[in-house]
Amino acid sequence: MVTGPIQQPSPVAAAARPPAARQPILLGDVHALARALAVPPGEPRWRERLILQLGPVRHGFAEHVRITEGPTGLYAELLHQAPRLDRGVRQLTREHAVIVAALAALEHAAGLPEVAAEELRGRVGELLRALHRHRQRGADLLWEAYQADLGGEN
Repeated sequence: MVTGPIQQPSPVAAAARPPAARQPILLGDVHALARALAVPPGEPRWRERLILQLGPVRHGFAEHVRITEGPTGLYAELLHQAPRLDRGVRQLTREHAVIVAALAALEHAAGLPEVAAEELRGRVGELLRALHRHRQRGADLLWEAYQADLGGEN
């Protein structure tokens, strides 16, 4: 027997949750890439290990973009519920394009033996920093969507 009003879950809250299996996998893939970067470049098959770790990050990030962008993605739902987040959503969408391009360029460069290991290390480090910043901005945007005080008491 129900004794009070039934609260429906927020459609934004449901959309904001990425598939349970995908989020930890992408984060795990990023950590695996960071571990591959930490190995000294003089180690046997260093470059091959780096290339091997880039693939899952690229695929995981493509899945992240698919889940968040588009007419039925998380960002569309956020904007429907909270139009004030438009600037943040546009920034995250621009970052998607930059990170996807960086991943493709890095995979290509890693396959070229004439590209020095130190250059690859620098580029992978920058990619990891960009992924970290993007993840933090996304978390901040979701926090703002659900926790921001929209008025009321003074």
